[in-house]
Amino acid sequence: MSTTQLFTLPDLGEGLPDAEIVEWHVALGQMVRLDEPLVSMETAKAVVEVPSPCSGTLLRVAGKPGDVILTGAWLAEFEIDPALPQRSAGHGDGHGHAAPAAAPPIAAAPVMPTAKDDDAGSVVGAVQVSGEIRREAAVALGGIRAVPAVRALAKKLGIDLAAVAPSGAGSVVTLADVKLAAERGTARPAVPARPAAATAPAAVVTTVAASATAAGLDSDAPIRGVRRNMLRSMAAAHAAVVPTTLMDDADLHAWAPGTDLTVRLVRALVVASSAEPAMNAWLDAAAGTLRRHARVDVGIAIDHPDGLFVANLRGAERMDGVAMRAGIRRLREGLDDRSLPPDALSGHTIMLSNFGKFAGKYATPVVVPPCVCIVAAGRTYHGVVPVLGGIETRRLLPLSLTFDHRAATGGEAARFLKALIEDLQRPH
Repeated sequence: MSTTQLFTLPDLGEGLPDAEIVEWHVALGQMVRLDEPLVSMETAKAVVEVPSPCSGTLLRVAGKPGDVILTGAWLAEFEIDPALPQRSAGHGDGHGHAAPAAAPPIAAAPVMPTAKDDDAGSVVGAVQVSGEIRREAAVALGGIRAVPAVRALAKKLGIDLAAVAPSGAGSVVTLADVKLAAERGTARPAVPARPAAATAPAAVVTTVAASATAAGLDSDAPIRGVRRNMLRSMAAAHAAVVPTTLMDDADLHAWAPGTDLTVRLVRALVVASSAEPAMNAWLDAAAGTLRRHARVDVGIAIDHPDGLFVANLRGAERMDGVAMRAGIRRLREGLDDRSLPPDALSGHTIMLSNFGKFAGKYATPVVVPPCVCIVAAGRTYHGVVPVLGGIETRRLLPLSLTFDHRAATGGEAARFLKALIEDLQRPH
């Protein structure tokens, strides 16, 4: 008599309640061995390859690519092959490993992609993506059919996706297409075309309408991956934190040309955290505890096509400017190719947002628990300031500091901001 086992989706190490199926590496009815790749799952932070928990035949799966599975819910059912290696009995339920159980009934087993639909489309493992997911990604990419990971690889290799010949079903650009274009050097970024001297209003309207259609505007789309986690975390922060924001300017007139603004901001956070530790802290409101940290792990908010990431620059208090810049660059590159491990996107003790490189002077940035403080830097501008009885025009950096008033006083926040500004105003 054959033995069947049920595999539940394990906690993928981030404490998130669910994950999205990206691609099944094993087809229904196919034999798989213990610890061979079973499925790729996308969490809010990374694409994680989940290994098979046993050796046997894959009988049923809980969903198709694009479906969201709750952590702890059943993911796959196997018919065990006793002649092949199995995990020891000590690794059973509670850790996502296979455990004897009866699979709940489902209407129909998902159909695995055929060879025609295969698309190795990820830089985090070889991910095959169904047509459903490709259509969703194509909308997000302005009409170019490619999953986000393929787009990230193209950006890293300097490839213009619009110039890549797609080989996937439905004109999908695959990972292999991008690599081939890079080898041949046939898809370098295109030079922007000169705008026409005059365009008829009707033509402009037609172009705008076509662009809106290609971009997927005026249509409802499911919120997935990173953006789904952003929705949850922002809502939770809004419900939990008692925010108060202080704003002021730092005078940068003494800076040498080419000074690295982000590095100086990180250094100033380190200096201010030493002067006033109340902002570099975690609050556990439920337990009624406050932990002020000796280390300064800066969570840097990074804008990305897939959504907002907060990457952790760990141990900033031990770094000089060169090490800070190298660390920031590694975080950015890791996000571009989605290779950053989950622990690089959590555990920060204080947060930094440099939104001013786009636009805006001041803001009310959101504090995400357990942190109690976030500093935001706006767009630098030239303002008139009084100097020795006269006035001068100087370059100013607008700063916004939001803190959780449950964890710190206004005086502590003001002293922190004062120390931050004083360090930023040093020549070097």
